Amino acid sequence: MNANLASELIKSYQTPAIRHLAWLCQAPQLMRSPITFEPIQNLPSNYPDILKAWDQDTSVAPPLLSEPPQRRLGFYFERLYQVMLEDLLGWPILLKNQQIQSSGRTIGELDFVVHNRADDRIEHHEIAIKFYLGVPEQHGPTQWYGPNARDRLDLKTTSLVEQQSRRTWLPETLTTLSESGITGPLTPRIFMPGYLFYPDDGHALAPDYVPEEHLHGRWMYVHDAKALNTSRWAVLNKPHWIGNWFQSEAPDAAHTREALERVESRSIPQLFAIMRKDPQAGSWREADRVFVVPETWP
Repeated sequence: MNANLASELIKSYQTPAIRHLAWLCQAPQLMRSPITFEPIQNLPSNYPDILKAWDQDTSVAPPLLSEPPQRRLGFYFERLYQVMLEDLLGWPILLKNQQIQSSGRTIGELDFVVHNRADDRIEHHEIAIKFYLGVPEQHGPTQWYGPNARDRLDLKTTSLVEQQSRRTWLPETLTTLSESGITGPLTPRIFMPGYLFYPDDGHALAPDYVPEEHLHGRWMYVHDAKALNTSRWAVLNKPHWIGNWFQSEAPDAAHTREALERVESRSIPQLFAIMRKDPQAGSWREADRVFVVPETWP
């Protein structure tokens, strides 16, 4: 499925959770690795028809899609991933968020252990959804920080590849797996879609391991944002950081100005969608997205 067709399909779903799930199914990832998991390579060709049926009659959709989204985006993302595995791929989940104990303390956790029925093997999936803002360095590569600047792209990818995906190698993990009747070796898989946000000067460079087709937006400081015409901006709150936003009514300029004031007064980054009116549908659709950060960030 090409990117334009996938984008149009996502826009067609009216139920937010199904739009988010559709985005998860085909979103490009923020890292390239031999163990990266690409759902679109495994999903049945008719999965958009399944999503459409769920969208038209939510009573036949998996119950998890009807539950209110959790406050933490990572938990909500896990729920969508579970639906994709069980209800679209038909892969049984053998363990989820399984803690690994050593001498009475937790030393790690397995996100998902699943039975890949297509290849008839047991896999260990570590997943994350991430949003990183590029800060050019005078001497050295661009640093990519999360809205919470303690999170960095290079640190997260290293953790996923060299630590999290290798947890099934630990003796303690093998003991836990055997207690559930699971014998190794397990095939590791990583899934990390998201966005990279570039500064307006455009001087940030993505690392070599980030695929060229990654999703991207812009970021700026709040004093620069307040100098712009933001009448077509819409405030994006979680879980609507996932997927493209659309709305039937025109953007609320006053709401946007209030959000910018909060960024300035509370020093908390805020994500916005820059909206464009669709003359045929009469609705407003996301054309770009921008993170606005306080002057003290990062």
